[in-house]
Amino acid sequence: MVESVFTPDVKFQPYWWDAAPYRPLPTVDLPKSVDVVVMGAGYVGLSAALTLARGGRDVLVCEMGAVTNGGASRNQGQMGAVFKRSFSQLTESYGRDKAVAIMKSGRGAIEFTQNLIESEQISCDLERNGRFVAAYRQEDYDAMGRELEILKREVGFAGDMVPRSEQTKHIGTDFYFGGQLRHIDATIQPAKYQQGLIDRVLSAGARIAEHTPVTHLERDGGLFRITTPRGTLTARDLFIATNAYTGDVTPDLRRRVIPLGAYIIATEPLSPERVKQVMPTPRALHDTRKLIFGMRLTPEHNRIMFGGRASLSETDPARTAPRLHRRLLQVFPALEGVRVTHTWHGFVAFTFQYLPHIGVRNDGAHFVLGCCGSGIAVGTHLGHTAALRILNGRSAENATPFDDLPFETRPLYTGRPWFVAPTMLSYAIKDMLPRHHTGA
Repeated sequence: MVESVFTPDVKFQPYWWDAAPYRPLPTVDLPKSVDVVVMGAGYVGLSAALTLARGGRDVLVCEMGAVTNGGASRNQGQMGAVFKRSFSQLTESYGRDKAVAIMKSGRGAIEFTQNLIESEQISCDLERNGRFVAAYRQEDYDAMGRELEILKREVGFAGDMVPRSEQTKHIGTDFYFGGQLRHIDATIQPAKYQQGLIDRVLSAGARIAEHTPVTHLERDGGLFRITTPRGTLTARDLFIATNAYTGDVTPDLRRRVIPLGAYIIATEPLSPERVKQVMPTPRALHDTRKLIFGMRLTPEHNRIMFGGRASLSETDPARTAPRLHRRLLQVFPALEGVRVTHTWHGFVAFTFQYLPHIGVRNDGAHFVLGCCGSGIAVGTHLGHTAALRILNGRSAENATPFDDLPFETRPLYTGRPWFVAPTMLSYAIKDMLPRHHTGA
């Protein structure tokens, strides 16, 4: 540990928990049977549970540990509408109509989630502040410009290119080569959002059982027989929303998602003048490096949160914090001397197609997995959609552009991503290549 990086009272837990501390839920007696078991109490599972309970179903949410163990209260709280593949890549893989539908669905997911937050009166510091995507290289800026023109024409995407000569209006550094301003993106306080969903789910009559992992599944006639350390129960329907924490109980799904650790630091409080110097607007930011880094202001607008992939393999946040701190100073030398008060990590789930998946297993269990870092909005919306299908069956009204996408895996992959370290190393090497920029 590098002492100069940390404040004496540094916390190795999410900054979000200061304002939204973990509240252990009342112990739930395990019923003998329910209508629906939901595996996972993240955004996907809670959104589905809320829709199912309000649809008249008896719902039990099984969470393997505490509800804060997963990524829902550990992410940066950035809500985005763009997926990890370009329009051209999507068109090449699936055709133009599917590409248009996928791109439009991101915007629809944001609108759905923001409407849910407002209609349910969930106090989670929602800010419709947009996002600045900073170009790490000139060719990145050029590619983003071409992509934006396509998105404007094909899906009516709201955004603008910001040349390097004007980027300091949006971000206080000349480290980048300009960027793209996305208007629809937003930020929230993710732990407050999860707590708000939990409260609504419980008010709707559903039950949430913490520390109740599902250890075995089997089909028993028309029911699912579900085993946990606390006992066995049956359910008419099963919804799997385990995302990056998908385990051996569903090996077919585990080998189709790639869990990746994301590491985050939060700085000590900064003066308003220093904040403005670095971030003239409260807009969130990420850059176009192969190993992407993202940052935002906290809801109080007095601290900077900075995070990304900081290691080739999963490790201790105490070790990754100094690395993230160095990256932060590389972009913002004006923050020299600012120390870290919080450092933590969580896991996100990617898929081999860089797209989320919704579907039904051979045994009839529904699932939504692999939100690829866009889980706040996309996960909330797809959880709701899957719940509608459990209630009413699949129909044109609850169709999604992710329906019927092949859920790919790779030979020899069982859910333990042995290939991540060499892939990350190749990305890191590419990021270190000369950028023809004095700030590199």
